[in-house]
Order: sequence, then C-alpha cells, then structure tokens
Amino acid sequence: MDTHHEPSSQTTDHAGRRRAVVRARAPLRLGLAGGGTDLLSYSSQHGGAVLNATIDRFAFASIRARDDGRVYFEACDLGREEVHAAAASLPASTLLLHRGVYERMVRDHNGGAPLPVSVTTAVDAPMGSGLGSSSALVVALIEAYRAYLDLPLARYDVAHLAYEIERVDLGLAGGRQDQYSAAFGGLNFLEFLRDGEVIVNPLRFSEGVALELESSLVVSFSGQSRSSDAIIRQQTSGVDAHSAEVMDAMHQLRQDAVDMKRAILLGDIPAVAALLERSWLAKKRTAPGVTNATIERLEGMARDAGAIGAKVSGAGGGGFMMFVVPTERRYRLISALNEFGAMAYPVKFTERGSETWSLRAQR
Repeated sequence: MDTHHEPSSQTTDHAGRRRAVVRARAPLRLGLAGGGTDLLSYSSQHGGAVLNATIDRFAFASIRARDDGRVYFEACDLGREEVHAAAASLPASTLLLHRGVYERMVRDHNGGAPLPVSVTTAVDAPMGSGLGSSSALVVALIEAYRAYLDLPLARYDVAHLAYEIERVDLGLAGGRQDQYSAAFGGLNFLEFLRDGEVIVNPLRFSEGVALELESSLVVSFSGQSRSSDAIIRQQTSGVDAHSAEVMDAMHQLRQDAVDMKRAILLGDIPAVAALLERSWLAKKRTAPGVTNATIERLEGMARDAGAIGAKVSGAGGGGFMMFVVPTERRYRLISALNEFGAMAYPVKFTERGSETWSLRAQR
C-alpha cells in the first residue's frame, strides 16, 4: 500500500498513468464534542475545540486516465454519472464535489491543462449522515489526484485544501473538523485558533480504554438525511448577531470538548455519557433545526432500552445519532433500535487517516 507521503512509482509518468488505476479512501467520523466551534464565525473570535473519532466507514475515490479527451464522473452511491469534454472548468457538472476538486487540481497542480480522466466514487454512508461524509469524499478525491499527479502534499496540506474547495471555491456552509479528521484519522482533539491555524492532537490511551469506549457506543441512522447548510447558517447568524443564548451554548460546546478529552483519557465512561448529554442540550440551543420529532422519538426509545447518553453526530436535523450504553446492555439497545426501524450498528474506531494505493488497470 502506498504511504501518504510517497506516491506510487506507477503514477509518476504518463505511460504509468495510462496503465494504473489510482485509488484512495478517507474515513468518516463521529463528532463526540465541540462540533460547531470549528465554524470560522466562532473560532476566529474565540478559538474552537473539537473531539472526534474516525470509524470504519469510508469515502472511496478511483482515478484512471482516458484517451478520448473526456472527463467522466461517477458517484456510485448516488447512482449518478456525467461525461464532459475535458476542459479546465466544468460548469455543467452537477456533481459539485467532483467538479470542485477537479477544477482546483487542474488550476493549481496541472498548469491549467485539462485532465482527461475517469473518476469513480462511493461513500459508506449517505450524504447528510452527520458523519462528515462530504468532506471525507473531498479528502479522498484530493488524495487520489495527489497520487495520480505525484504531488508533494502532506496531511495538513490535504485537509486545508479540502476546506478551501468546500468552503471557498464551492461556497458550501460548514466548519473545518471533518477535513482534518478524514486526513489524519484516529481519535483527535482538534484546536482551531483565532488566526486560522488548526492543530491536530492525537489522544494516546490504553487499549483497554479504547475497547471499553468502543463497546459503550452505538450509532443509529435516524431514517432521514438532511442538508446541514440551513442549520449551520442559523448557527453562524446567531454568532454574528452575538445572541446571548447561542454564544453561551457555543462556549459550552467548546468546554465540553476539553472535558470530554479528560474523561476519555481517564476511561471514565459515565462521565463521557454525562458530557454527551450536556453537549446535546447545548447543541439544541444553537439553532432551531438541530432536533425534530423523529430524533426525539428515537432518543426516547433508546433511553428506554438502556442508553445513558445521546447526541446527534454532526449539525443535527437528521443523520446518525450516537448513544452511550453500559456494555452489558449494548446488544439490547441495538436490537431495540433495529426493531424500531432505525438501523443500528456497533462502533469500530480506526487509527489511519486517508491513504492511497494503485493497481494495473483491468482490461
């Protein structure tokens, strides 16, 4: 497998590119605490802090060269595909993430020359899942192009570039935790400084603590994907207006990330559950769309089945919820959630961030 910093020799010349398929993947994540404080509107004034963990669900991207002067995009999980004449800009493309990464790579890393390529992607969770799937896909796409073009991009470079493509080039609302989580992987305490710098601090703890935390977490799909854009704009508006309620809630979320880090390092699962509860209450105060009747019903049912902590992962409004449950009651909770119709899964943490590999193209 290709390391992040040493692209495969198969992709370093045009002949190699024609023969090889370059693949990449980036992990999705659970937002444990501090989500929302990574929004630029807040972090540029007060500094943000987020604690998240990557899990064994991924965004995948593959690139291979074409010899017909066209660009082909396929999003397998969405059932969508597009074909365009190779050009520096693809304004007719409706696959925004594919287009955004392609255009930035052409502009910044291929001298403005079009790239006739086939780009195929898939994600292990629906967009709007609250697991950072959109940003993980952008990171996977950047990694694939990085290996394809043999670019000297380190993990911080990849994460920052993904942020710029999503938030600046495409104008999509959101923060910065997802890009750094997908690029670095693992359980990280992320600091978002006022000057725009991001610091990734990996948490180091015993295997027993990691296994106990894994065994105490359950994720469940609420049954509805959502666009985080409206919720994030509501949160940003509250921060910009210096709403006392929103600002107090955001400060609480930032403190929760600090306290959650301490609880996890100590292996204090009851404290983790209590902090998840505190964060969920604070998150609900940041925007009216964070929760809804479906989420509240799912939360109530999970508590009846033994959950001692609950919170949405991501901006809210739908997507995945996470629950803390005593390990002995995890099976009962998963069974109850599935009977309720909310797909439930155990959690498996991953330590590796985005990665690439290549293989000979199949004829």
